[in-house]
Amino acid sequence: MYKLKTNQSIAKRFKVTSNFKLIRRKSSKSHLLQKKSSKRKRNLRKTSIVDLCDQSNFVKNLPYIN
Repeated sequence: MYKLKTNQSIAKRFKVTSNFKLIRRKSSKSHLLQKKSSKRKRNLRKTSIVDLCDQSNFVKNLPYIN
């Protein structure tokens, strides 16, 4: 049996918690920050968990997460 390749772009962007949930960073934090409120920028710093309906698409590309 050959080794499965991990999708490196997904592996760099997502981390796996101890309960095997995927953590992601929020988007819209790289530019055009002048028009965004301080509260909005502060909330964009936080991480969020990937929804379960989307998580199966990522797990296929991360075969060695456990």
